Amino acid sequence: MDLSVIIVNYKARDLLLECLGALAPDLAGIESEIVVVDNDSRDGTPTAVAARFPGVRVIANPENLGYGRAANQGIRATRGEFVVVMNPDCEPRPGAVRTLLDYLRAHPRVAIAGPALLRQDGGIEHSARGFPDHFTFLFNRYSLLTRLFPNNRFSRRYLLSDWDHRSEREVDWLSGAFLLVRRAAIDQVGGFDEAFFMFNEDVDWCRRMKLAGWANVYVPDAQVVHHVGASRSRVAPRVIVERHRGMIHYFHKHHPTNPVLRTLADAAIMARAGAMLVGNVFKPAPR
Repeated sequence: MDLSVIIVNYKARDLLLECLGALAPDLAGIESEIVVVDNDSRDGTPTAVAARFPGVRVIANPENLGYGRAANQGIRATRGEFVVVMNPDCEPRPGAVRTLLDYLRAHPRVAIAGPALLRQDGGIEHSARGFPDHFTFLFNRYSLLTRLFPNNRFSRRYLLSDWDHRSEREVDWLSGAFLLVRRAAIDQVGGFDEAFFMFNEDVDWCRRMKLAGWANVYVPDAQVVHHVGASRSRVAPRVIVERHRGMIHYFHKHHPTNPVLRTLADAAIMARAGAMLVGNVFKPAPR
């Protein structure tokens, strides 16, 4: 088996069906399998997938296990030499999967290849970045300081905004929205750290790959449309809490420090979460 495609789904049935439709022609001629891991969406996803795409296997979880645990389920249930792990809100442009697959075959020291993620307006997302440091929670893609001071050196370093994202480059980490991964690297390093419920598991995975001697490469000749971005509408409070819990777990794991500094950093991160929870209340409800 050449390729296994694993899609982790949660309440995104319609986007998932569009994603599967876009994948079908791109997988022509590749010995492949597709597994959807549904995290208890309760929206008829398994039935809809079976009706439209009978060749796709669905693992229906009785509860929301989080992204990392669900993706690991899919990895264990498949056998392809290479693995795509992706979100259902991604639509590969023609040839994207083949381009990434050919790249990994031609570059045996590369563990993960990621495409250029495009917004719906055609703009390029900053999906290839530097590893976060202690200032990243203040200067990430959506932070107020990045919006107010987009040219500050902390944001530029993290977002790699000084680099032309139309060119190929080895990077620290790539967005987990769409990754093509060498199974041999997964066998060596392991799957996602399941202590991350959602968010930051992709950063951790890429870091572990690099620590094990592998490379992560951004390949812009492969393009994938990402049908989501920074939303102005309200999100579930758990999303905000889990994002920040993931930050804390990441820094404890990769940036150990003395207990006093660790406590202060944790408090600062959770204070940011509290401010976002308050702001979230005043956003319009999603349609």
